[in-house]
Amino acid sequence: MAVKIKLKRIGKMREPHYRIVIADARTARGGRAIEEIGQYHPLHDPSVIQVDSDRVQYWLGVGAQPTEAVAAILRVTGDWQSFKGEPAPPAMLVAEPKADKKSVFEAAAKEAAGLDEKAATTPKAKKKAAPKADKADKADKAAEAPAAEPEAKKATDTQAGDQGADATDAAETPVEAPAPDAGDAPASA
Repeated sequence: MAVKIKLKRIGKMREPHYRIVIADARTARGGRAIEEIGQYHPLHDPSVIQVDSDRVQYWLGVGAQPTEAVAAILRVTGDWQSFKGEPAPPAMLVAEPKADKKSVFEAAAKEAAGLDEKAATTPKAKKKAAPKADKADKADKAAEAPAAEPEAKKATDTQAGDQGADATDAAETPVEAPAPDAGDAPASA
């Protein structure tokens, strides 16, 4: 049985991901594998290549043949050179690990707050000082207000009774001055 180190395609359309697998040479590209020894994601920037070097060295040692694509990947990682006894390639470009979202948010919040955690995001509105009034003036105004209301109500009722159909309009309009008594002069329509 001829054993190959090849790529097994996974992923979506137009977004390929590959697994580096050990498989029989007669199996299909996405078929059954003997062992998975790595991953390759070509569309990431930079490309993601993860290879289990110990297992690659073992399978190369027992005679597994890499395909052209896998051989290129093994040259980038340096596994092919270490198998052949050649000098190692220059250092591989490795993507920086992504920052934790929570720590990024906390840093942005501190920066926006100006490093003052106790300060509010918007300043509090200042209250205007109310002019001081005598308690006696307030009491006089309170005493006058209830007395004025019944007189206004009487006037509204009298006008509503005299005008007939316009009673609803008269009830809605406020009366500023008390109306003359109904007995003195009848209202003309």
